[in-house]
Amino acid sequence: MTTETTGTADEAPLFDPESQFSAFFDDPRWALAMIRATVLEAAHPQIGAALVDNSTFVAHPWRRLRNTLLSMRRMFGTDPAERDREAARLNRLHARMSGSDSRGRAYDAMDRATRAWVVATLFESAVTMCRLSGQPLDQDTMERMYAEYRTFLAALDGDAAELPEDLNDFWRYFDRVVENELENTEAARIILYRLFDHLPAPALLDGAPTLWAAGRAVAGPLLGAITVASLPEPYRRRAGLPEMPGAATLMQGAYLAAGLARFLPEGWINAGSIIEALSLSPDSDDPRARTVAALRARMKRASALLRLLTPLGGAPDPDPAPSASTGEGRRSAEEFFRKVLDQTGDGYLDWPDLAAMARELSTRLDLDEPEETRLYDAFAAWWRELQAALDTDGDGRVSAEEYAAPSLAGPALIRVAEVLFDATDKDGNGSIDADEYRTLFRTAFHRDLTTTDGAYGRSAFVGDFLSFMSGRRTSTQYDPLLADA
Repeated sequence: MTTETTGTADEAPLFDPESQFSAFFDDPRWALAMIRATVLEAAHPQIGAALVDNSTFVAHPWRRLRNTLLSMRRMFGTDPAERDREAARLNRLHARMSGSDSRGRAYDAMDRATRAWVVATLFESAVTMCRLSGQPLDQDTMERMYAEYRTFLAALDGDAAELPEDLNDFWRYFDRVVENELENTEAARIILYRLFDHLPAPALLDGAPTLWAAGRAVAGPLLGAITVASLPEPYRRRAGLPEMPGAATLMQGAYLAAGLARFLPEGWINAGSIIEALSLSPDSDDPRARTVAALRARMKRASALLRLLTPLGGAPDPDPAPSASTGEGRRSAEEFFRKVLDQTGDGYLDWPDLAAMARELSTRLDLDEPEETRLYDAFAAWWRELQAALDTDGDGRVSAEEYAAPSLAGPALIRVAEVLFDATDKDGNGSIDADEYRTLFRTAFHRDLTTTDGAYGRSAFVGDFLSFMSGRRTSTQYDPLLADA
């Protein structure tokens, strides 16, 4: 049996391009391992409750995946300053997440034991993926990789004391948590059974719903079965997870097939580029947008052909026809509520949804703490304004029924737009130039600024933001930030 070896734990510094983690980053097996690790995280009661209450992984899974990928690259990069900055950002993000689950048990995303469990699942799933693909890690490599993950935890928490120092002790720790603490949580069930079956299409396939539905109908149950079969047997038994006949063989085959990618030339698979291509808007000025637009056109033709050849039924694939003058079209109140306001996908509008908007914008703008806090405070004021106007039954959230046709453009939303403008106007000259505009909208940079001098003034910026947030207009600029999956 072959083994993968990268050397002993003392040959290369941690967070180096030669690290074991970096070697796995573009490995196709990592996709399977990440799903497995996410289920093990979600099965922890505290983490599961935090995910259900605060995460956008149900409504915006591709965006969540892209952000996670970016964060991991920053954390495992070679620049210590960037790593420290990202660790501080993650800590600020987690510090805003606390509450209680459906059984009244408190959770806190800054709890050190639960944060250690997240890191533990990543390490254990990496080891497992190598074993399942017939390329088990030798002891030296596992020691090296475990040291990397403990250092990752230390970068977040200040130390790695919550994870055992010795690798042999780690396996006893892992088994104990699996046996005694993991549950069949709502978050784990959503990932295994709802997310795969209802996964929204990425931007590349958004115009080909028939093709996406057909692929998802096949791949969804298979991914669920593979993931369940790969989970630790004590957890499967304790959670009562059903195992499909032949799932173990299917799982082994999937990992073996993914492992064959190691024979491809170096650089052929780049996880970051794949995720960006899937989520890239054809309207972007990114050089890859033309290729994406061509791929999207081919996907739509394939979807139309599939619709003719199969009895899947349903509405024909849409061909959006935005306004020729503005590049924008109207969307219904129901679609606006579902795609823009309900960021967590639970069917209601409440503070975690607006916090998710603030979090996404802060991440995209890479804001420092003072600017980030100003943005969160502006969104919090907007939530109080919305709650006072729309929460008619006083349950602390706004249902789709309570959200009828209000004007959301109150003073607090205007303040949100102004804070965004100030954060984007880096040189403080009172206007946003093309480079600053590109920083804000990144993958959705709109070429045609409606100005005469190439700059974007405060009033125009605020007006466009309010038009998107309260006028229910699709927007080339804002949809990839807040509405895309």
